[in-house]
Amino acid sequence: MKCSMNINILQDSSLSFILYLFYNVNLLKACDDIKLRTNFMSFVNDINILIYKEFTKCNCKVLDKIYDRCEQWSKMHDIKFSKTKHELIHFMKTSKWFNMNESLKLTEHQIDSKSNIRILRIQLNLKLKWVIHMHHVKAKLMIKQKIMQIIIEFTWDSSVTARKQIYFAITYSLLSHEVII
Repeated sequence: MKCSMNINILQDSSLSFILYLFYNVNLLKACDDIKLRTNFMSFVNDINILIYKEFTKCNCKVLDKIYDRCEQWSKMHDIKFSKTKHELIHFMKTSKWFNMNESLKLTEHQIDSKSNIRILRIQLNLKLKWVIHMHHVKAKLMIKQKIMQIIIEFTWDSSVTARKQIYFAITYSLLSHEVII
């Protein structure tokens, strides 16, 4: 016997994280397939599918199969995936022998390969070099530094101790959240 209930639980509710684990377990199982050489990485509602085959074209074919499974799951649960959030990147040490622009052609749309993407606050590029991520962190640090200078200029008690506290509060929080390597 099936029963349906409409309960409005906000996405930022602490209960939503627990419900997500129960609700999406079959979706995550669909993304994890040893025979197809796929794995997933998930955090709350961000799911990343990793495929480790030798050719980009093979990877896209496997991704198409996995996407079909995800679509079946979404129809069963009356959920729609946001097409704008789909991203594709091919990680290769040497891109000479591979088509790094290989796109994924799905039934409803096409996902073009990118040269860099962001996964959970970490910027990744094709060759898994940290240069792009470090530029991103450096740009954020520069903004935080300007904010820090403004705060110090308008603070009457700008002793060395106060400046250190402001510096550590701003800089350490940024580094601890952005550089999780």
